Amino acid sequence: MSALVDLHCHGALGHEFGHESGGSAAAVAHHRAAGVGSVVASLVSARPDTLVGQVATLAPLVARGELAGIHLEGPFLSEERRGAHDPSVLTDPDLALVESLVSTCAEAGAPNALVQWTFAPERAGSGDLVAALARHGILPAVGHTDASAAVVAASLVAIADACGRPPLVTHLFNGMPPFHHRSGGPVAAALAAAARGDCVVELIADGVHVAAEVVRMVFETVGPEHVALVSDAMAATGLGDGAYEIGTLEVEVSGGVARLADGGSGRGSIAGSTSTLAQCVRWAVEVAGVPEADALTAASTTPAGILRP
Repeated sequence: MSALVDLHCHGALGHEFGHESGGSAAAVAHHRAAGVGSVVASLVSARPDTLVGQVATLAPLVARGELAGIHLEGPFLSEERRGAHDPSVLTDPDLALVESLVSTCAEAGAPNALVQWTFAPERAGSGDLVAALARHGILPAVGHTDASAAVVAASLVAIADACGRPPLVTHLFNGMPPFHHRSGGPVAAALAAAARGDCVVELIADGVHVAAEVVRMVFETVGPEHVALVSDAMAATGLGDGAYEIGTLEVEVSGGVARLADGGSGRGSIAGSTSTLAQCVRWAVEVAGVPEADALTAASTTPAGILRP
């Protein structure tokens, strides 16, 4: 079985990816020591100059092989489904930002460092964003969206057509409206596409983000070849309860669960996990009842295919 591959990880040991090189390297080392062979550094929504600086910090780690790539989670996200993203920085797609970040990576000697970019397809200009990302070999990922099932389904088809490979859905169920039998929303569109083999859905199997029976249902419905287990680990991973930050927002970790300290979205939104991918695999097997071979496939072979199409 291949080494574990975490496509969605924000940091560890008190360090958020992109804030400074030494802390980012320490966070990578923590995940690798926990059994994760490849880590993609995820950046939460921020202002363009902040993102440029963070990508400039991380690109050399990609060039040296310490990171497998960089994931931009925003800022082209839905305000209604923003979760632990600062609402003041969310915006419609900005193609100039895409070009700026691509240039930043190239200047650092890592021209292919940007591997995926999460966006909400209902945002104006999303079609142009998909085309721009495809030109640069960056996989568009649908997430943090309040769009209808029809809009999400159309976007997944457009991404597949532009990129020539199945798209990714960022942490299925989280950052999107709950599935309802009269309004299936992004969940219905994503599950149907994954069951056909037309997309890969991320799942955060940390025991907090998604219930055990739901994780098991997704595996049984779409198969491990179309599921990518991810950690969504934030800075508190490897440490204990206490006060932290994600982006510009304050986070309180209690009982190992990270939530916005001020209830930022009016709900005390979950603000990432405090688990490594190896811990997520163990929970999926021991608690959710996913066969070990399937959980390992979803944490290794499937995400590796996203990185190396």
